[in-house]
Parts: sequence; C-alpha cells; structure tokens
Amino acid sequence: MQKEPIIAENVYAGKGQTNYPEPYAQLVSGRIKRKLGDYFGLTNFGVNLTTLEPGSISSLFHHHSSQDEFIYVLKGELVLRLGDRKYSLQPGDCVGLPAGTGTPHQLVNRSSEDATYLEIGDRSSGDEVNYPNDPIKVRMDSDGHWVFE
Repeated sequence: MQKEPIIAENVYAGKGQTNYPEPYAQLVSGRIKRKLGDYFGLTNFGVNLTTLEPGSISSLFHHHSSQDEFIYVLKGELVLRLGDRKYSLQPGDCVGLPAGTGTPHQLVNRSSEDATYLEIGDRSSGDEVNYPNDPIKVRMDSDGHWVFE
C-alpha cells in the first residue's frame, strides 16, 4: 500500500542500532539512522537519513562487492575516509561510492556539532562487505539479511 508523504524526521530513528556484533556495535553508538526506504516499503534501493553525533562514525571502514552507495550531506561537517585519503564534506557536498572497486570508505564526525546526511544504496543480493581493518566479513543472504562471518 502506498504511504502518504511525511516529514522525514518523524520516521523512527534507532540510535546506535546495527547488525554489527560486539565489540564493533559499540563503535556506532552515536549514529542515528532513520530508514526512510524501509518505511515506504522500497525493495530495490534503500534511503537512510543518518545523523552522526560528535565523535561518531557511520560504519566500520568497509567496501562492497556489488552494492553502490551515494552520500549527500545536509547539515554539519563530516570527514570522508576514502582509501588512504581524507576529504572534508560540508552541506551540499556529495559522493558516489561504486561497488567492486575495493576502495574502503567511512564517514567520521570530528566536529562538535551533529552532522546529518542522506545515504542511498541499492539492495543487490549476494553483496559481500569487507572490512580491511577488522577481522570480520558480511554477506547478504537470499532473503536480504546480513550474515556475519
């Protein structure tokens, strides 16, 4: 059933909610993610309105085998770690993160204010996520659930 338009910030936000096992889950405790795509029942791609509190990270440093990601900064200042480079992102800045490049990425809020961004990604089945700095790996099963190894 088609849902009516809403104010994005009214969608339930899970602070620190993650599929990461401990001790990694603790690292994203300052991340507030509103899963807008899930709210509207989107199945081909996801859209998240994400806020990082000061000192928070978006995720572990990672790269995807088959899922593309796109980031658009709405508020605040973020540092994008992209491979061995770092970029300062301000409101209006965006970046596309193509799958299969092997280039890891992560957003970090090093400022003293909250930072908010839109995160858009496809939901390709069979995706694998590698974490070059951590001894874990995750893959998406045929039901669309993440399975950690």
